[in-house]
This record gives sequence, structure tokens and C-alpha cells, in this order.
Amino acid sequence: MSLYNADYWDDRYRHNTTTWDLGQIAPAILGYFQQLDDKNISILIPGCGNSYEAAWLLDNGFRHITLIDIAAGLMDRLREKFHARPDPRLTLLTGDFFEHEGQYDLIIEQTFFCSLDPALRESYMEKMYQLLRPGGKLAGLLFDRTFNEGPPFGGSQSAYQTLLEKKFRIRTMAPCYNSVKPRAGTELFFIAIK
Repeated sequence: MSLYNADYWDDRYRHNTTTWDLGQIAPAILGYFQQLDDKNISILIPGCGNSYEAAWLLDNGFRHITLIDIAAGLMDRLREKFHARPDPRLTLLTGDFFEHEGQYDLIIEQTFFCSLDPALRESYMEKMYQLLRPGGKLAGLLFDRTFNEGPPFGGSQSAYQTLLEKKFRIRTMAPCYNSVKPRAGTELFFIAIK
């Protein structure tokens, strides 16, 4: 169901053509994490990439983190990185997000939505809704701009709001005030609640 197969994404990571990768956790997501008090919430990071987010969560005592990505080579590298000493707090899954089953309190959006063909956006919202527990949150960053071709695929705040409101209550969606410099003025931070 994903736009590209696993080989496409593995090739991107193998040849380091991952221009979306910041090399660090996005400041807006870090700021959001720093406000979370409950370390027992279950967190999913789909399309996890190099997963700087998971490293921070583990370092800060969060106990239930699941990463999923379709790129098998990437996931093998993450297993080496994170399981140098096995950690029962972290689950690493190789596979298609749209086939994943589970229940989570929080799902983090960081470049995954914009990596998908826009034709999959309704399916993305439906799957997020299925994966979240009642009261669960979908939170993160979206590009507030268009691109000549993708991925990434951008969009606008009004389009995202229309899409999210079909399934979620939007707690916040606003221009990101603490984006990294290359993305300044082109990101929205949002929190949507099931």
C-alpha cells in the first residue's frame, strides 16, 4: 500500500540520499517530549528513519517505544544501534505501516506523512485512528509548503485540518516557531486527539 517498496527506501538510506534527515531530533518534537510526564505511555514512531526521537525517549526513561519502517537495511542498522545492549523498552519492526496492528497512546509524526503519495492520506488518517487508543494523540510536524515533486509531498494547513477533522479533534496546529533553520517558516506543529 505504500507509495514505494522497501527496496526504494533501502536504496535511499544505503546511498545516504536522505535529505530530510536532520541528524538530530527536531526541536519542536524535543520540546513536546520534554512536556510529557508519564513515562509509561506507549509510543509509536512510524516511518522511523534514523530515529533520533527513540534515542532521546530511551535516554529519558520512557518505557514503551515501538519503531516501524519499511526499509529492512535501515532497521538492521537500528537493531545494531539500539540492541548493542538489548532493551525491553524498545520494539523494532520492519514492515508496512498500513499492515501494522497495535494500540498506542501517542504516535509521533516526523516526515512519514509527507513521504507518502497524497493519494494515501485518507488511508493514513484511518490507520492512525485505528492504532490510537481513545484519547490517544497524533503529534508532530508537517510541511506547510509544496514541492515540485516528491517525496516529500507537502500541503497546506487548511488541507491538513480538513483531513484531520474527519477523525480527530485538533488541539493545536500552528506554524512551528522552533524549526531548524533550513525549515524555518515551512513547518506546522500539530497535536490531534482521538
